Amino acid sequence: MPDHHSYHPTRRTFLQTAGLLSATLATGGLLLPGSARAQTPAPTKGGHLVLGLDTASSSDRLDPAFYTESYMYTVGFQLFNTVLELGPDGKLTGSLAESWDAATPDASKWVFKLRKGVQFHNGKELTAQDVVYSLNHHRGENSSSGGKGQLLAVTDITASDTHEVTITLNAGNADFPAALVDYHMGIGPDGGDFDKGVGTGAFILEDFQPGVRALTKRNPNYWASDRGHVDSVETIAMSDATARMAALLSGQVHIINRVEPRAVSRLTSRPGVQLLRAQENTMFCFPMRVDTAPYDNVDLRLALKYAIDREELQKSLLVGTGSIGNDNPIASWNPYFASDIPQRPYDPEKAGYHFKKAGSPGGIQLSVSDNGFPGSVDAAQLFQASAAKAGITLDVERVPSDGYWDEVWLKKPFVASNWSVRPTADAMLSLIFQSDAPWNETAWKDEAFDKLLAAARVELDESKRKQIYHDLQVKLVDEGGEIIPLFVDNLAAASEKVGGYVSIPGGGDLSGYRIAERVWLNA
Repeated sequence: MPDHHSYHPTRRTFLQTAGLLSATLATGGLLLPGSARAQTPAPTKGGHLVLGLDTASSSDRLDPAFYTESYMYTVGFQLFNTVLELGPDGKLTGSLAESWDAATPDASKWVFKLRKGVQFHNGKELTAQDVVYSLNHHRGENSSSGGKGQLLAVTDITASDTHEVTITLNAGNADFPAALVDYHMGIGPDGGDFDKGVGTGAFILEDFQPGVRALTKRNPNYWASDRGHVDSVETIAMSDATARMAALLSGQVHIINRVEPRAVSRLTSRPGVQLLRAQENTMFCFPMRVDTAPYDNVDLRLALKYAIDREELQKSLLVGTGSIGNDNPIASWNPYFASDIPQRPYDPEKAGYHFKKAGSPGGIQLSVSDNGFPGSVDAAQLFQASAAKAGITLDVERVPSDGYWDEVWLKKPFVASNWSVRPTADAMLSLIFQSDAPWNETAWKDEAFDKLLAAARVELDESKRKQIYHDLQVKLVDEGGEIIPLFVDNLAAASEKVGGYVSIPGGGDLSGYRIAERVWLNA
């Protein structure tokens, strides 16, 4: 599913690969964010950009409300723009909106002034009513949109002028504008069918075959003159990591995602290949549904949290990249990260203690596919082995990757999952842990948690706000149903012909999934 998401992969420890990664960093073989590189040459125009990406599914739709993985995020951002986006510095910047401001002292009402002269692919000019329609697409009791959770606090969205949108919240929220960055919030024409892919994006849809490929052509009327450099983009579904790498090395594609750390040595030893990295941008996790036995028992959840060997997973899966997680969804670069929470170790004795306290329940089945996160099958087997040392029998069920997010995630009680890390603490917590969030994958419903989360949004005293977020993180680490063993550096790779790549902190993989409109092809 989820947004999810984006990621990494496999088993064994390749120390030589970790060494090569360090050498690559030192020699400049790793493509760094724009601020850390030498001056970027001027973009070149033209060419046919080919992306080879995994996580595509035959059930994929063009409607942004139903995007669940990096393939559709990347396709979606070719077609649709959002009201705001994240810049290379990780801060909010305008997209379809030129400016935005809180209209009340408590930040319970926000006004967004839209760009004028922006055209949809069908020739219609963007107005405030299009934004109202598009955002309301995710709201309502019967909405199944993945973006619904971001807008739960919204009580009203109005076109306060032809190019002005006013959004009213049920309470103040200083971070609310960040919700409009989400890839589900693509803007389409008023009354339109989102599955037709008509947006204001840099590219116009020509062909879409779910689970196979998407073909787009450059939008000649695109409002952003410094984006959309190539003539056309072909996004090919490639679920097999080996096939993606072979396609890049043979020149069949220009860019691939989810490069496995164990494959870095082969890639970087070949001329004409660059490694693209976004640090700690993805969370690998094993969510347990706390509304389902035996995971409704906090001692059972603690037993499994102590029974996973995080260091072994990092060495085996990430090969010197990423960082060890602590069942806390807030990344270490976030200003609200609770750094004083002790790191939970692998402790078979404590795991066994909590397991016995929970009644030593049987029937613990972990359902995984490498669509949950790359390498999750290997990770589950390592988890199985480490849990066995605590006297816990963990049954690993390997399920098909195709349809994983529709048929397994949110359906089975203990699965593999991954999330692109959101730019704000509120966005991350409200998306996954707020009681009524559609993508609440652990079915976590805690009234005290919800009240604290709401209080953080309206607290303008920074020290008090930080304390609230600290308490929320402690609660999740101690009681929550999310096992978060790793934070991952997203690794992608590209031909040396690709120029213009930048990493977007907090934006996810592939330049915040906007790589198609940001890069160009050198001769």
